Amino acid sequence: MEKNLENEEALSKFKKLAEEINVCMFITNNEDNNHTRPMATIKVEDNGTLWFFTDVRSIKVEEVSSNKSVHLVYAHPGKESYMDVWGNASVITDKQQIKDKWSPIVKAWFPNGVDDPNLSLLKVTPTNTYYWDAETGKMVAFLKIAAAAVTGTKLAEGKEGQIKL
Repeated sequence: MEKNLENEEALSKFKKLAEEINVCMFITNNEDNNHTRPMATIKVEDNGTLWFFTDVRSIKVEEVSSNKSVHLVYAHPGKESYMDVWGNASVITDKQQIKDKWSPIVKAWFPNGVDDPNLSLLKVTPTNTYYWDAETGKMVAFLKIAAAAVTGTKLAEGKEGQIKL
């Protein structure tokens, strides 16, 4: 069932999916091809802005500096929740913002903590988003599929649509 979301409902759904799924495939572009890598979402602001920690020396920082368009793919097969996000990224090196968004889990990648001179943030402002959400677990989905197959009825499963932020 297609259900496009807007305003507060859209922001709420977007934030819920990004926080629940957390890790996305972060895709950047350069002149030759796209680069894809998994990245953990550090923070989702109420307005939909996404934040990620990164090393300022990484290729993704170079790519975002020359082409701000990024594509993020969130997938949680266990919950059958997915989200496709296109947006514009920028590199933030402001130490206060880094401190404000710091989490102890980040220390696994940056053992020197917030004082690491190579620590930076990627800020992504979404421009276009689409979601798929079964809103049930795998067992419930399996039972619904089985029931539809046995009864010969069409499976009415999940929701999908644009999220207009």
